[in-house]
Amino acid sequence: MCSRTVPHTSTDVDTLVATAPPTGSTVTTPLPLATEPLCCDPVLEAPLSADEAETLAAAFRAVADPVRLRLLSLVAASGEACVCDLPALVDRSQPTVSHHLKVLHEAGLVTREQRGRWSWWAVVPDRVAALQAALAAPAAPRT
Repeated sequence: MCSRTVPHTSTDVDTLVATAPPTGSTVTTPLPLATEPLCCDPVLEAPLSADEAETLAAAFRAVADPVRLRLLSLVAASGEACVCDLPALVDRSQPTVSHHLKVLHEAGLVTREQRGRWSWWAVVPDRVAALQAALAAPAAPRT
């Protein structure tokens, strides 16, 4: 298991993008897509364009895998998680967990912060909320 004595630094997306990493640490920021609105109005309110459908589908593909969905849930439940703890929790090898976290990161759903030799992961709440909102049922018509 990893050592948790490394001081915590912010995983706020705006902070990661706007500031340099602390000395001896590297920070990987999400792709530009992660800081922008997902793409579109809720799916059930209006037809999607082909581009909107592709953008939304790419984000949903990232969470369509049971292991990735579980990893996202574990990281969200703990606020942040060290990569060293995740393989045992999902019963997968470290390289497999790292691959799944990379897919979630590329979709902009998690951020990674390097602390010493360990990567710490945190959920990007706005991106998860955007996925949730995309499938929101339309408001009931007023009578």
